[in-house]
Amino acid sequence: MFIQSKNRMKYFVYSCLLLALFTAKAHAQIKLSKQWTTDSILQVPESVLYSKADNILYVSIIGGNPAVNGKGAIAKLTQEGQIIDSNWITGLNAPKGLGRYGNLLYVADVTEVVVIDIAKGAIAYKIPIDSAVFLNDITIDIQGAVYVSDSRRNTVHVIRRKQASLYLSNLNNVNGLLATPETFYAVSAGRLLAFDEAKKMTVLASGMEKSTDGLVQLSEEEFIVSAWIGVIYYVKKDGTVRTLEDFRSTQTNTADLGYNPKTKTLFVPTFYKKSVMSYKVY
Repeated sequence: MFIQSKNRMKYFVYSCLLLALFTAKAHAQIKLSKQWTTDSILQVPESVLYSKADNILYVSIIGGNPAVNGKGAIAKLTQEGQIIDSNWITGLNAPKGLGRYGNLLYVADVTEVVVIDIAKGAIAYKIPIDSAVFLNDITIDIQGAVYVSDSRRNTVHVIRRKQASLYLSNLNNVNGLLATPETFYAVSAGRLLAFDEAKKMTVLASGMEKSTDGLVQLSEEEFIVSAWIGVIYYVKKDGTVRTLEDFRSTQTNTADLGYNPKTKTLFVPTFYKKSVMSYKVY
């Protein structure tokens, strides 16, 4: 009797320890740790794309106030924040969102998507988007379909075989996009939205600053969202929203994020501060 009671007590204690371990893991606090900031010589960086194929960062450079003026460019950086070429591609018009598929780099460029041949380091062709006003972010699915948001028209367009068509509409100030095999995600005026294959929308989280901009996925349930005004959020599918960084007091913008999932590194373009910041995600 005493031995059985003792064994039951050991089992109880062991179960409690396991429960505590799993609970602690479930409530672990994601945080950011600053790694580096580039020199402040990038003329209004808007978007950062980590490219696994060549292990570098592509950065869209607006070149001043967003306008159709030919002052925009694409820069190349190392993952350590060294600027390889601040004017790798030039002659663009306020370039913003970036996406890569194969050897092609897609750039949201006000009213058209500019397609760059990476190996040649030159513009291959351009795809106009009918009625576009302010193309913003880009994401590409595993089949190579290119999605681009228009924040002024509240729409998302999809490009297949070089032809663009309307994909989603009536999304207030839609910006950051993310296409995954299972779900299509978008940020829209302070909300994180999810769409199924039938384009049925679910609001996953809300209450963020209205200038929501960048969107990256940490895991199936976790995301990081930036708001251009200067806030970075940790967001979960269950509606949890927590502020990771708030730069509003220093007037540092946090635009379209880049992310390296292997090293768990977040890249943040600062817009008018003319630099890119890097953070380790813990």
